[in-house]
Amino acid sequence: MANWVRYMAHKLEYSLTLSLKNHTKERVIDQEFIGVVMKNLLYGRITYLHSVKGEGMAPTMGPHDNTLLVRKLPDVDTRYVSVGDAVVLKDPNESHKYLVRRLAALEGSEMVSSDEKEEPFVLEKDQCWVIAENKEIKSKEAYDSRTFGPVSMADIVGRAIYCMRTAVDHGPVSNSEFSMGEDSPILAVELDVDELVKDHKA
Repeated sequence: MANWVRYMAHKLEYSLTLSLKNHTKERVIDQEFIGVVMKNLLYGRITYLHSVKGEGMAPTMGPHDNTLLVRKLPDVDTRYVSVGDAVVLKDPNESHKYLVRRLAALEGSEMVSSDEKEEPFVLEKDQCWVIAENKEIKSKEAYDSRTFGPVSMADIVGRAIYCMRTAVDHGPVSNSEFSMGEDSPILAVELDVDELVKDHKA
């Protein structure tokens, strides 16, 4: 019961935030606004399935096709994501594609390179630093902020909360302690392993 109450609270927050964003953009009348909130609250989900190859994110993800359960984030700022989270973001070089990377630093963090020739710098407002976590990939070859630089927080579309590597190898994604606590009621209600298996085989 406690999970269900917390889940509905997250769903209401997501529905309100999303509807308010659209409300201010399109000037939807109040009655329509309430209708949109109720529709999202009653029928919408706050997760979606995402398939991705995971070489850069081993061992969290397998080297071949992975099916992720991703939590949609209504707005991306430090209230919703934390350092240590596995986030889904738009590829900085191909915006129609998406990457999964570990959030390593947020705005205001000083970034210091192991290469003494590179000057330290501070991440600007609404910037973040993301990294591939595969230790076998050299930093100069990793497709992450070490090669493409800081990314905009606005490019983050969700947080990976469950990963199916194979039909018999799957489980929750390890994120920051705060985020895992926030995501646990969503996993309890919206995780459907059979649906993940079907999607993984498709």
